[in-house]
Amino acid sequence: METTEKPTYAQAIAELEAIVARIQDDSCEIETVKELTSRAMTLLKYCKEKLFETDESLKKLLDELDEEKQ
Repeated sequence: METTEKPTYAQAIAELEAIVARIQDDSCEIETVKELTSRAMTLLKYCKEKLFETDESLKKLLDELDEEKQ
């Protein structure tokens, strides 16, 4: 996956899992570990952002439901 594309949350998680597996491989070179760690950080920030966006959206929806009940 190109780093300029925005992955879906599921794609980002799958890529993170693949990165962890590669880093845990004893044959992984230190230069590769550095690159993979950098990519993992980018993906983690993206996932965190998506989770916070989703959380905020859900809070707004729940607030709207509470207002409708009153």
